[in-house]
Amino acid sequence: MAIVLEKRLETLISDVHAIQKELILAKTQRVKRSKRRVEAWTALAEKVSSQWDSISAVDEIGMQREKTW
Repeated sequence: MAIVLEKRLETLISDVHAIQKELILAKTQRVKRSKRRVEAWTALAEKVSSQWDSISAVDEIGMQREKTW
């Protein structure tokens, strides 16, 4: 009886370790995905900034509000 319980306990422990490994892998994949998204947004922000002319966004919005149609 004790041997059966020990084997079950070992099985449970190995299952818990396998689940922990899967959770860690899933978390690292989410982190990598998030980093890629942040890098993409940063690259887009740099691209927009490099093409932006000398007028500030606040001034441009103000000029657009002053237009009469």
